[in-house]
Amino acid sequence: MHTVETDVLIVGSGPAGSSAALALSTYGVPNIVVTRYASLADTPRAHITNQRTMEVLRDLGVEDEVVAKATPQQLMGNTVFCTSLAGEELGRLRSWGNEPLVQAEHELASPSRMCDMPQHLMEPILADAAVARGTSLRFETEYLSHVQDADGVTTTVKDRLRGDIYEIRAKYLIGADGARSRVAENARLPTVGQMGVAGSINILFEADLSKYTAYRPSTLYWVLAPGATVGGIGAGLVRCVRPWNEWMIVWGYDLAAGAPDLTEEYAVSVVRRLIGDDDIPVTITSSSAWTVNHLYAENYQDGRVLCAGDAVHRHPPSNGLGSNTSIQDAYNLAWKLKLVLDGTAGPSLLNTYTAERAPIGKQVVERANKSIGETAPVFEALDGLSPQTPEQLWANIAGRKDTTEAAEKQREQLREAIASKAYEFNAHGVEMNQRYASDAIVSDGTEDPGFDRDPELHHQPSTRPGAKLPHAWITRGREQLSTLDAAGRGRFALFTGIGGDDWTCAATTATETLGVELATVVIGPGQEYEDPYGDWARLRDIADSGVLLVRPDHHIAFRHAHATASGDAEVLLTAALRQILGHG
Repeated sequence: MHTVETDVLIVGSGPAGSSAALALSTYGVPNIVVTRYASLADTPRAHITNQRTMEVLRDLGVEDEVVAKATPQQLMGNTVFCTSLAGEELGRLRSWGNEPLVQAEHELASPSRMCDMPQHLMEPILADAAVARGTSLRFETEYLSHVQDADGVTTTVKDRLRGDIYEIRAKYLIGADGARSRVAENARLPTVGQMGVAGSINILFEADLSKYTAYRPSTLYWVLAPGATVGGIGAGLVRCVRPWNEWMIVWGYDLAAGAPDLTEEYAVSVVRRLIGDDDIPVTITSSSAWTVNHLYAENYQDGRVLCAGDAVHRHPPSNGLGSNTSIQDAYNLAWKLKLVLDGTAGPSLLNTYTAERAPIGKQVVERANKSIGETAPVFEALDGLSPQTPEQLWANIAGRKDTTEAAEKQREQLREAIASKAYEFNAHGVEMNQRYASDAIVSDGTEDPGFDRDPELHHQPSTRPGAKLPHAWITRGREQLSTLDAAGRGRFALFTGIGGDDWTCAATTATETLGVELATVVIGPGQEYEDPYGDWARLRDIADSGVLLVRPDHHIAFRHAHATASGDAEVLLTAALRQILGHG
């Protein structure tokens, strides 16, 4: 049997697999991607791309291409609740950072803007850039099994075109093969939760709906309609894929009864029901059934096998966290693999992958499923949860216009119910507040200060070890750049200021003794980088002479608030790096 060799084999070409390949190739790590499919994603699937993911794509050099092809943030944000697109509107929620106060928080939090980038447009950007930088991508190649030993992983794959079976020998295997991951199954990763908690149908179609949507631009239009969910009364979702001609409807079905026959006639009937205008020409492009899942892995690693993306966290699309978390998994893992493979770090560095990402995966699964339940108050405001006829629901909706005290209370209840959906559509903190605790983070002895405001709704920057480096606009000559731009690119970065000379000298020594690439970023008047707005000084939580050591993934690994006694900087920094790199 012929054997192919590489450093890292990635099974799966979705957001997790393609971004892992892109990061590894950007860092110079040989890798192969195999996928059993004949192409990349051919349907929109995931689409919301949040600020943290855009920061990752910025660091990997593809942000501009994504922005050029995505629907911009300002066209995403009027989440509408209605009886049909052509029917009565019940209310709107300014979403995805488009509420004025939230928009300001977005501007302050990141150099990048969130956008709507459907998966079938995102994957080619990631995969093409990965291949251009060295990835070998193999379609129609099916993962069958793997075995590992002390030196690597031997994976058996099948070429689905030729029918022959061969082996790929890699030092590490990444399982990014989705919600039915065979890699994760064979690795016997422990999981919590269950698959298939509800049934859904995606219907992709083309129609010019601009007269019903362009004046209230949004990614999501929620339609309260009879028959939308099991039990008869609920909501169907009309999702904009490309303004305002490409669309996807999400519709529920009874798991116990099984998915309906997805004929074109059935699909058109659902589309017509949610649009509410039978004169609009509609072209169905595809229909598919899927299940809502509530499952997460407690461990992402089995020796030299590491899993990412939907292989280890499976949840509904609520909050738009799926592909974002998958890409961020890969970003966390790639730099660690690079340092282990080139001998800079010990294998124990990879143990921090589960410690850092599994809590995020659990949080995302719980949040997305909780968001489904938080839609119930919208129905309750219209007395739409009790079994009843469609006529009664329409009467309840009409009743909110009455002049009675009960109607006034109903209107208030409906407004509050829609506003509470901010936890799904404006969960800025869930997207940006990720803070790690692992052996790759060196505690500075300070207590976790917690959050001043709701940590799910609001981002709170911090320089405490484990937090992401805060964004601030700084300058280098005539160039304006983010603090995040001064870090990343596969290397550590040391941030200090005037009086931090001992730290910069210590960085030079650490680079020489440990072989780690470490950029120095000195910020202050007359330095290479300056802080003209004073934003960095307000965010850094250290003195000019203090230091922050930032990992390749932008997370702060070590902090010291002030200058040290002569010689101590070298000792402290070297010890911190040795811990992070797994050298004891």
